[in-house]
Amino acid sequence: MPRLKSKASAKKRFALTGTGKIKRKHAYHSHILTKKETTQKRNLDHTALVSRDDEKRVKKMLMSSGM
Repeated sequence: MPRLKSKASAKKRFALTGTGKIKRKHAYHSHILTKKETTQKRNLDHTALVSRDDEKRVKKMLMSSGM
């Protein structure tokens, strides 16, 4: 049986915490920042957690990456 490969895009976008939750970055913080308020940009800078509904799907993508 061939080796299971994890999704390379998921490895780059998500990280597991010590308790098993999945960290992610906020959207809308990469370009066109001049029209956004400083407060909005500052709040988008922090990491967030993947919602419980999506955790199973993301963990499946990261399954064989050793995370």
